[in-house]
Amino acid sequence: MNETRQRLPKNVGNGLNCSNCHLAGGATAYASPWVGIWGVFPEYRARSGKLISLQERINDCFERSMNGKPLPYTSTEMTNILAYMQWLSTGVPTGVSVTGRGFGAIDQKLKADANHGKQVYADKCASCHGADGSGMKGGEHGYTFPPLWGADSFNDGAGMARTYTAAAFVKHNMPLGQGGTLTDQEAVDVSEFFTHQPRPVYPGKSHDWPLGDKPKDARS
Repeated sequence: MNETRQRLPKNVGNGLNCSNCHLAGGATAYASPWVGIWGVFPEYRARSGKLISLQERINDCFERSMNGKPLPYTSTEMTNILAYMQWLSTGVPTGVSVTGRGFGAIDQKLKADANHGKQVYADKCASCHGADGSGMKGGEHGYTFPPLWGADSFNDGAGMARTYTAAAFVKHNMPLGQGGTLTDQEAVDVSEFFTHQPRPVYPGKSHDWPLGDKPKDARS
């Protein structure tokens, strides 16, 4: 998960690694940790409108967050990812959703202000992610700090392309090492700004939310 782009170039279509969102090898609370994830799937996903397997959830990330192609379910790579998830989940009872799963809470009643978000980005984010959102490259594994928009970033079908989903991650984890220092309003505003910058288009998003419960921040 730390070298996804390098090791799976046929499946990753941008410059990201799994650990860009699942921080510290998937072990950080409120950074979509993989701890306990083994025991909660299959799980109903409103975006799919059905019960999905853990393999399907993993491939969602490859197709959306990685702007790439799914892994075969029986591939060595899929088996390795599942094995790592199971290992991280050691000791977590089956069916238990651990504290810190996902990205944490954010006040979704707040109205997003992209203009203010642009200033927050310049003040708090640009030093790592670049004034143009292109990230900071470093070493053979890709980016030291990932791109937040442009061709090497996640596509518009990714969960991170949604304002309030991104804001929850930002609120709890950013700036790196200073999670919790932004207000909910700052997190919402900066997320409204960077999520709506140019990025790859996911053609399959027209099939999302088939039961009509599409969230207000889902991309059309």
